[in-house]
Amino acid sequence: MAGTRKLGKPTDQRLAMLKCLTTDFLLNGKIVTTEARAKEVKAIVDSVIALAVKEKDNFEEVEVKIVKAKLDSKGRKVTEKVTSKNGKEYLKVVKETTMEKRQKDLPSRLNARRKIMTKVNKVKDIDLMNKLFNEIAPKYADRVGGYTRILKMEPRRGDNADVALLQLI
Repeated sequence: MAGTRKLGKPTDQRLAMLKCLTTDFLLNGKIVTTEARAKEVKAIVDSVIALAVKEKDNFEEVEVKIVKAKLDSKGRKVTEKVTSKNGKEYLKVVKETTMEKRQKDLPSRLNARRKIMTKVNKVKDIDLMNKLFNEIAPKYADRVGGYTRILKMEPRRGDNADVALLQLI
């Protein structure tokens, strides 16, 4: 007997669908889907959260030198006139250097981050890894497992499919 449900889809479509459901679940904290899909997503999400909980404090603070364009009061880049070797004048953007503290992942946390990235999709505006390591993982630091629950709902109207609500505890 196979280890995972086929969900009536070819492998590539099934994996893409599970990635999307996992990403949506981690962004919103709950999803409504069929019971079989919810059971598959629950296994993936629980493993992802367990990995994040294990590696949540595995980083070091480092000072990083940052060079960026200097901005004026309106948010535009400040420029200055410069003369080149052959006598032509052009505008050059003025740069400013600052020191900033940043988190640097240790090797095991970096490996965990990469493993998690294989199970979720990249989101345009939201840093999902940051949310996972800094918001979700500390919330479940004292739990050993069981980060999600499945609540059965009434069947879907169109095809009478078993529907379930998957949510964080």
